[in-house]
Amino acid sequence: MRAAICHTFGEPLSIEEVDLAPPGVGQLRVEVAACAICHSDVHFMEGEWGGETPSVYGHEASGIVTEIGEGVSNVAVGDHVVVSLMQACGTCYFCSRDELHLCDSPLPDSVIRLANGTQALTSMHTGAFAEEVVVHHSQVVAISKEIPLDVASLLACGVITGVGAVRNTANVKAGHSVVVIGAGGVGTNSIQGARIRDAHPIIAVDLLDEKLVSAKEFGATNTVNLTTEDPVAKVLGLTDGRGADYVFVTVGSGQAITMANELCRRGGTIAIVGMPADGTLIGIEANMFASRSRIILGCTMGSTNVGRDIPDLVARYQDGELLLDELISGRYEFAQINEAIADTKAGGALRNVIVFGRTAEPLPGNAPRPS
Repeated sequence: MRAAICHTFGEPLSIEEVDLAPPGVGQLRVEVAACAICHSDVHFMEGEWGGETPSVYGHEASGIVTEIGEGVSNVAVGDHVVVSLMQACGTCYFCSRDELHLCDSPLPDSVIRLANGTQALTSMHTGAFAEEVVVHHSQVVAISKEIPLDVASLLACGVITGVGAVRNTANVKAGHSVVVIGAGGVGTNSIQGARIRDAHPIIAVDLLDEKLVSAKEFGATNTVNLTTEDPVAKVLGLTDGRGADYVFVTVGSGQAITMANELCRRGGTIAIVGMPADGTLIGIEANMFASRSRIILGCTMGSTNVGRDIPDLVARYQDGELLLDELISGRYEFAQINEAIADTKAGGALRNVIVFGRTAEPLPGNAPRPS
């Protein structure tokens, strides 16, 4: 099979023939149909979060099961599946408390070898910038074959993180005010998660007008452009001077977290959803939390249980409540992966999706799939 290999941080990926070992106990093989490009992949490829090379990145995927190993019972050969980076052993301290997103049990990753015999790192337990993956059974969820596989790939990371931050981590209630800092892929899904929860107002904050226009299409009632508007004045004006009940920071920025504290009401909640670079420090006066009873939450992958949450999101997509087609900014063939990554790095895309072979059938151009 072919995979896109990172040999040097910051350099274009190289599409090469590699060998993928067969599934072991608890694992299965999936022919990849589509893999969306997440900014986490970009950070790893740039060397910003450490790691090693050679590596195969990509973790937001969908495809068709072609082989199952011993002990796999949740899917069968031929099933269409979403492939997530999230692994769960099912028995550790965290899994036994229904905190599967915090599972810390080491589970085996796939073994990928280059033509010269060198083993490549399978990044984020997935390595889906490739024609096939071998993953742990806990990483996959079977879905209806009626769901387009390019669209399904979005459910593996950005959607579950953004929507899950609102529904699972913070548990936003109807009528609560929400600010989302960052209207990219994850932020947009936090916005539509807030819309699904009937929050009001829903205020999107970003630097780019085009992202703020898009944010309104997904459910934002108001927007703030940081280059031209005072976010504190705008949010206070929309919340009777209190500040927002919830502030979701969906960008990996220490400055954004500091700003969130200024936008949050007494007794409100700040959720840190975006992943800051290693070593990022924030300077917030401690008394602002103690005297004002504010809550700060860390959010890993939207506190998602993939077996519970992905089927629910699929149903909401089928009902028209969850927007997925509209998240796809561009579809690219595997040979165009470096072009797709460059466009993602430029900052305008919500999600660019790599489509593969016979299982994908991408549409001409980059328009959303018609309903």
